[in-house]
Amino acid sequence: MLDQVTKVHDESRQGEAFAPQMADAQTYSKKFYIESYGCAMNFNDSEIVASILNKEGYGATRNVEEASLILLNTCSIREKAEQTVRKRLTEFRQIKRSTPGLLVGILGCMAERIKGKLLEEEKLVDLVVGPDAYRSLPALIAEAGTGMKSVNVLLSREETYGDISPVRLDNNGVTSFVSIMRGCNNMCTFCVVPFTRGRERSRDAYSVVREAAELFDNGYREVTLLGQNVDSYYWTSSNGEETVTFAQLLEKVALVHPLLRVRFSTSHPKDITDDVLFVMAKYDNICNYIHLPVQSGSNRILQLMNRTYTREWYMKKVDRIREILPDCGLSTDIIAGFCTETEEDHQETMDIMRYVQYELAYMYFYSERPGTLAERRYQDDIPEEIKKKRLAEIVALHRRHSEAGMKKEVGKTFRVLIEGTSKRSQEQLFGRNDQNKVIVFPRENYSKGEYVMVKVESCTAGTLIGKVV
Repeated sequence: MLDQVTKVHDESRQGEAFAPQMADAQTYSKKFYIESYGCAMNFNDSEIVASILNKEGYGATRNVEEASLILLNTCSIREKAEQTVRKRLTEFRQIKRSTPGLLVGILGCMAERIKGKLLEEEKLVDLVVGPDAYRSLPALIAEAGTGMKSVNVLLSREETYGDISPVRLDNNGVTSFVSIMRGCNNMCTFCVVPFTRGRERSRDAYSVVREAAELFDNGYREVTLLGQNVDSYYWTSSNGEETVTFAQLLEKVALVHPLLRVRFSTSHPKDITDDVLFVMAKYDNICNYIHLPVQSGSNRILQLMNRTYTREWYMKKVDRIREILPDCGLSTDIIAGFCTETEEDHQETMDIMRYVQYELAYMYFYSERPGTLAERRYQDDIPEEIKKKRLAEIVALHRRHSEAGMKKEVGKTFRVLIEGTSKRSQEQLFGRNDQNKVIVFPRENYSKGEYVMVKVESCTAGTLIGKVV
């Protein structure tokens, strides 16, 4: 089922098990198995958890049968993810019955929201750990090992895990995420994040730069700076003498090395400043791509969502981005069928899509999430068949815009960072250009981690096809 989100979910990675480090020569007496669900922040959190567990003598495994600790890092934003997690916990309970001493735990946003049900009513888990409590994992594991139910879901105003070097998920070894802040101060009525991840706090700017530099030294060539709302990043040194804004942080990371490509996600339209846009224009290694969630094109619905901007203001922001960054790619999130949405409201969303013509859009129909302001304030009164009809219209319109945008790129040449082998053919490599569009091209003698110039010769609805020039 599709429903609303505030962060982008990579569907291909939902439920992905953490892979052990290929280069890790250490032998571990205990093994942990962890699956991650939700947005990139959750996958980054799993890397932090892995680092903490490694120090406690636990090694990662993708074989659940050999684990003495099973963890699920969860998301509360999507109903589908919650249903999947409950199913997985039931499966793990079966394994637990035949494996003495096996502990099962739940991490992240869902853990905070329904801790009582999972521990006491359904008895599916031994420990529950919220997103700000990962440092307490060793003590909680020890406590759970004695037969006690262990819980820490306290939210923090300080925790950023800035001093913990994450153990990287073994994906492509070229691109990685760096978390720069945690929590959110925006009280969008459809979103549960402020209640599950707490208030905004920004990570030490120099620890961010240090992590980016370490990644580059280890062969990574792209970092994505992550936050619930990166544009509101604002760090102050402990002595109060230095402050760093997001624009300044972006510049510091860009200066790590010209070959380190920099992206960021997610931007709230109200917070992205000209300073950020000018820094993007100044450095070639900062990608011209912004994820700018609109959610709705109707002022009335935007007000009900507490998005704090109007459609006119949003369109002027898009104009400003394109004035400073003419070739900037824009993506968005759109929710169809929010409470009280009329056909006129829906048409205004379609209208703003025609105005912007997004390169990429994450489109969902609204389903009420427990614990949100919308659940308490409004009635979810749009019939599901109408939600699905409106969503289908939104998807069809976006597909037309996406195809037209792809066709415009034919004949152009782009600098591409090679991320790996194409899923369709071992003879093809793939990467992305500045605007986040996937490009495939013949392997020849090139390898991942290299930059190449690719001329686009043709395209499909979602992929550019070219040849290195």
